[in-house]
Amino acid sequence: MKHHLNRRSFLGLSVAATAAAALAACTPAPAKTTPTTGQGTRILPTDPLVAEYEARRAATGKTVTKTLTPAPFSTTLAGKKVTTWGYDGALVAPTLRGTAGDQLDVTVANKLTEGTSIHWHGLAMRNNDDGVPGLTQEAIGAGKDYPYTFKLPHPGTYWYHSHVEMQRERALYGALVIEDPKEPLKYDRDWVIVLDDWLDGVTGTPDGTLKELAQGMGGMGGMSHGSGGMGSGGMLMGATSEFLGGDAGDVAYPFHLFNGRDPGNPETVEATAGERIRLRIINAAGDTAYRVGVPGQKLTLTHTDGFPVQHTEVDAAVLGMGERIDALLTVRDGYTPVLALAEGKGQMAYGLLSTGAGTAPALGSLPKTLEGTVVDGGQLAADPSVTLASKKPDRTHEVRLTGGMMSYDWGINDARFDMANPFENAFGLKAGERVEVKFTNETMMWHPMHIHGHTFQVGAAGARKDTVIVRPMQTVTVYFDADNPGQWLFHCHNAYHAERGMMGVFSYTK
Repeated sequence: MKHHLNRRSFLGLSVAATAAAALAACTPAPAKTTPTTGQGTRILPTDPLVAEYEARRAATGKTVTKTLTPAPFSTTLAGKKVTTWGYDGALVAPTLRGTAGDQLDVTVANKLTEGTSIHWHGLAMRNNDDGVPGLTQEAIGAGKDYPYTFKLPHPGTYWYHSHVEMQRERALYGALVIEDPKEPLKYDRDWVIVLDDWLDGVTGTPDGTLKELAQGMGGMGGMSHGSGGMGSGGMLMGATSEFLGGDAGDVAYPFHLFNGRDPGNPETVEATAGERIRLRIINAAGDTAYRVGVPGQKLTLTHTDGFPVQHTEVDAAVLGMGERIDALLTVRDGYTPVLALAEGKGQMAYGLLSTGAGTAPALGSLPKTLEGTVVDGGQLAADPSVTLASKKPDRTHEVRLTGGMMSYDWGINDARFDMANPFENAFGLKAGERVEVKFTNETMMWHPMHIHGHTFQVGAAGARKDTVIVRPMQTVTVYFDADNPGQWLFHCHNAYHAERGMMGVFSYTK
């Protein structure tokens, strides 16, 4: 099946020129909040200050509307019927598109048998719409509808996903593209690429896999050994990556998806030789980094996590879970495979650009490696237009990443996060501060660390990001401006590490 690219296509959306909606912080407050601390009163999601900051954001006067329906559905993957959960009955959720300053009005019509939510990954938007049950809102109950309403704050490639337990490990995620009204990049069309590791309904379920992992190495009876082991969806042993600093991942997956398609059924997109395509690549996986590239052809990296970087030519880019990379690719005649190699796991997903000439390459003929110049987004330099102004930090937080595989017990500063008591061990800050965060990885696993509601700068002049890879026994220092009051989660974007405790809260106080 072939698809035509359309740079400005809006999938399932209506865009109307309307006055910006009135801003009211009306999200129900989560239970058991702690309004005060020894250093002041917490600025909760319902605080009028949250609405005040939202009102300051630029507005186009246009509104993008959409209803998303999370529900069970059945599909076919690798020739097998699979029942899972997704938005609007598909593995590939609608790509939401708007322009910076547009109002996004999304109604979630929950048809699941349990509560759900949507987190808008990478957006510095109003706190009460961040989508974290127990911290910024109550879960959307089964059979209930819920409105998310906020301004799209800045251009770039982002995504949305459930933030309830292991729901994202099914198909409850989709792309969010925010156009720049003053786009300086020259390209003909874009191609949104969502990558995922998949086991639900094939070798197990995400919840069952978490239960197995929680037994730790000493209690595992269904381990898989070696790269790409199939297993029962349980712990994967022997997957290593020099690039990531050792162990590549914890979980065995039967296959990996490229825009909802398994490697036996790749997506093929029609193109014209000589066209310049903007690849918007999103890693929605739970436990897998992807090394993305085109055999024999360079990619020009232009953005990471939505923000521009100094253009860099590479043979491949590695994306940790939650990260995004934008890259330019000039179409060559014939078939061009875009590979996404599961880092250290000996597997791949891929898609094809086709000009209509030649024969599509078979899966077995594609290269199993991408070598040469290989970088991740945290190793790029920010474009000067988005570099933070030089300022001495007002506050420094030491964030040690702790835990390990033996008991599969992950945490921050030796403490497991408890959503029933989210402000225990919270990291305080005040509006207007420049915050320095030192992520020190004391474990033998790499961790893609994600901060909600803010973008940070990696080091003194590194990329602007919201998710960064922290390798074993290394420290990554990031800086951000505390310019978005509320209560903001941060966590490892390995779904299993987060669920086992590697989360924390940056807590604004008055």
